[in-house]
Amino acid sequence: MNSLAKVPVTVVTGFLGSGKTTLIQHLLANPDGKKLAVLVNEFGSEGVDGEILKSCADANCPEENIVELANGCICCTVADDFIPTMEKLLARPVRPDHILIETSGLALPKPLLKAFDWPEIRSRITVDGVIALADAEAVAAGRFAPDPAAVEAQRAADENLDHETPLSEVFEDQIACADIVLLTKADLAGAAGIEAAKAAITAEMPRRVPMLSVTDGAIDARVILGLGAAAENDLAARPSHHDGEEDHEHDDFASVVIDLPEVSDIDALVASVQRLSREQNVLRVKGYIAVAGKPMRLLLQAVGERVRHQFDKPWGAALRQSKLVVIGEHGDIDEAAIKAGLGLSGLGI
Repeated sequence: MNSLAKVPVTVVTGFLGSGKTTLIQHLLANPDGKKLAVLVNEFGSEGVDGEILKSCADANCPEENIVELANGCICCTVADDFIPTMEKLLARPVRPDHILIETSGLALPKPLLKAFDWPEIRSRITVDGVIALADAEAVAAGRFAPDPAAVEAQRAADENLDHETPLSEVFEDQIACADIVLLTKADLAGAAGIEAAKAAITAEMPRRVPMLSVTDGAIDARVILGLGAAAENDLAARPSHHDGEEDHEHDDFASVVIDLPEVSDIDALVASVQRLSREQNVLRVKGYIAVAGKPMRLLLQAVGERVRHQFDKPWGAALRQSKLVVIGEHGDIDEAAIKAGLGLSGLGI
């Protein structure tokens, strides 16, 4: 690559649990000959996605090219975090061919695009494209694109429902900013679900963009890398609910880190996490669990009541310590209630 050429950056956005990390894992394993770097921005102080991706590091993307920012939205900490991090990636002895940015599931992508206009980096990097991931099964069920008739009926019954929820605004802003939309969990949604999701998303999009079905993040890198969108110069075509605001806030959401001792009953833990979603409106749970008698750590991730877990690697010399990051809307995050809801006594602790 010519040293004067701009390094392309792909922004991967999408709601909590939509499959962003899984997609990037696939790209790391199938980079189409590119040397990659990854910047992961998580919501909350305990990073999990960065650790997952570092376990995938190889010659095309060494571990030092996978950088995690877990203390604040990168578009809110541009000068302190984002710009210095991008400068460090660009100063690597072997400059990356392409940089992937995995945003927080709560992030609004448009303010991040504006950060690419900062003088320190605007001549050296460009936004190659914004890839928005949407959980096809969830969208097909109407969770983020409610049926207009049903919404109207709710408004008639309760005047407090005149405004869209923060979650729907986040979802719509992510879709509106995209150059390509990936419909994930296609195997769970089925053909009918995919079609329903496409229809719901099309209704929210300000312009026509490709929509592709994906299972387990498997997509050819050539399809989503190398778009040449220069999205930082195309902001007007990417409307946001927050256009005109000087800055944005994330006060609608909160997270709490729950420390746990070793767990002996995985099924009981899964049931407790599902109960948190039902009874306390928890949106997302993710973390590592030390399981009694097992040398490997358990990676647990949940979106609502859908919980996935797997043993990912040995603890080795690392401290065997269980931590769960719990994310929800601000009024629903009560640390004491969450600890009680996990029912620690029922987990064999």
